[in-house]
Amino acid sequence: MWFRNLQIYRLAPQWQPGAAGLQQMLARQAFRGCAASDMQARGWVPPRGNPDELLIAAQGQLLICLGVEQKLLPATVVRQYAQERLAEIEEQQGFKPGRKQTLDVREAVTAELLPRAFVKRRLTYVWLDPQGGWCVIDASSAARAEEVIEHLKLTLGELPLRPLHTQLSPTTAMTGWLAAGEAPDGFTIDRDCELRAAGEDRATVRYVRHTLEAAEITEHIAAGKAVTRLALTWQERIAFVLTEQLQIKRLAFLDLLKEEAERQAETADELFEADFLIMSGEFSRLLPQLVVALGGEDAEHTTEDKGGTAA
Repeated sequence: MWFRNLQIYRLAPQWQPGAAGLQQMLARQAFRGCAASDMQARGWVPPRGNPDELLIAAQGQLLICLGVEQKLLPATVVRQYAQERLAEIEEQQGFKPGRKQTLDVREAVTAELLPRAFVKRRLTYVWLDPQGGWCVIDASSAARAEEVIEHLKLTLGELPLRPLHTQLSPTTAMTGWLAAGEAPDGFTIDRDCELRAAGEDRATVRYVRHTLEAAEITEHIAAGKAVTRLALTWQERIAFVLTEQLQIKRLAFLDLLKEEAERQAETADELFEADFLIMSGEFSRLLPQLVVALGGEDAEHTTEDKGGTAA
């Protein structure tokens, strides 16, 4: 359950849902699974496996989980079966099927193959902190996060949510940190980074497990390359990579934090909740410090987005 990637959003202060009411709303959009004719199904699933528990609520922190099921039906397979069917039709009627007839055959073949298609399932966890105003989705891409937001809006009817915006862009801040060889208070620079030129060729240089104090890095920055990804460690507790889109990737918690959760729990359910509380507690401290390091929140975006919902 420990998150690996963070897509970060801000919740409006007026959104203060009750746990019981939220559980009922989630239940109305619970996961049902793909029907024989469906290509995809999605809905809320129990975060820790208890079928009656679609919401983990502990000390004001909320955890939910979106389940998505997709049928795997490659276009090449559909095309192969359709071509065989079209060849039979051509032989029977003595001329090639027209465009509409071809489309009808492909649709019919797809419908026939869907019940036999392999099914792929995935889970996406969401941490909600109404008091602190955070919504964080454990997703590796913005598209995956938007899928969750879309279903949240469908479930709740309205969701006062906006992406996090800061005064300094991550690229500007990270380039400054790397050029100075020093991260802001509470953070240290690790050994991975990516620099990209602004020209049409967008020349890119990546360093992996490499000292970032080398003169060549300073030369890249002086030549106009900007930092688009930078590995950091916060308070010697959490390591991660910050991206130019203000996404957190490759999140890694020190073993000390996980050991702390294990000491607090005796059962699997207790361990799950302890993991969640420790993780959310760390996020509640990390994210405000990251915002400060990036110059604070962008008031202009905050005003524009006030009362709105995520797209």
